[in-house]
Amino acid sequence: MEKEVIQGAIGKYLKEKGFERLSVQAAMFDMDGVLFDSMKNHAYCWHETMKHFGLDLPEWEAYMHEGRTGAGTINLVSLRQRGHEATEEEIHNIYKYKSEMFNQCQKAERMPGAYEVLVKVKECGVVPMVVTGSGQVTLLDRLNRNFPDIFQKELMVTAFDVQYGKPNPEPYLIGMEKYQRWCEGKGFNGELKPNNFIVVENAPLGVQAGVAAGVFTIAVNTGPLPDDALLSQGANLLFHSMQEFCEEWETFFNSFS
Repeated sequence: MEKEVIQGAIGKYLKEKGFERLSVQAAMFDMDGVLFDSMKNHAYCWHETMKHFGLDLPEWEAYMHEGRTGAGTINLVSLRQRGHEATEEEIHNIYKYKSEMFNQCQKAERMPGAYEVLVKVKECGVVPMVVTGSGQVTLLDRLNRNFPDIFQKELMVTAFDVQYGKPNPEPYLIGMEKYQRWCEGKGFNGELKPNNFIVVENAPLGVQAGVAAGVFTIAVNTGPLPDDALLSQGANLLFHSMQEFCEEWETFFNSFS
């Protein structure tokens, strides 16, 4: 990607938000489809689960709903096909079936280029964070195994932290609040703003959430959706893989540092 394109995207963001400069202190990364190549498993399991219960959710469409709560996805399909929301019992049974199927899938590998770009981010003095809708109790251990010395527990947002899932901006707003408190614990008393962060997302709903939080949002299109599915939600920049993002990190960082 040409440096002028990146500088243009940054300039447009600053003009729209009224900030003088992009002064990034922390980078908030989504997990599934960004750090781990796990969305293929999620899409397959959603499709097979819905079919098992007499409903239909194509695998490609599962990528459109990534970041939505399980109940939200189930109700969306139920309303579309049956004209009413699923009962609490149905939601429990459907999501339990999907979770059990997902747990039987081969563990997803880390996304190519993800660890390398995280190392670069950290070396530049930018603090990596995770903002995910996942509620896995072993999440930190899994992240530490795959991305050693990168993430800190205090700087993670999971399903246990939020009331509303993406596309609501709450997950990223909480991420900014957590980073503010972390900085205050180190003696920093200044007020942080959205231009002190970036968001890295692969899903339309996640892009919506980052944009709604006022943060410069980078889309990484690691799935089967057309680029416009992410750009139309307001993504400020788009890369076609984490590897490409890794290769362009220095250009991006040097455009505002």
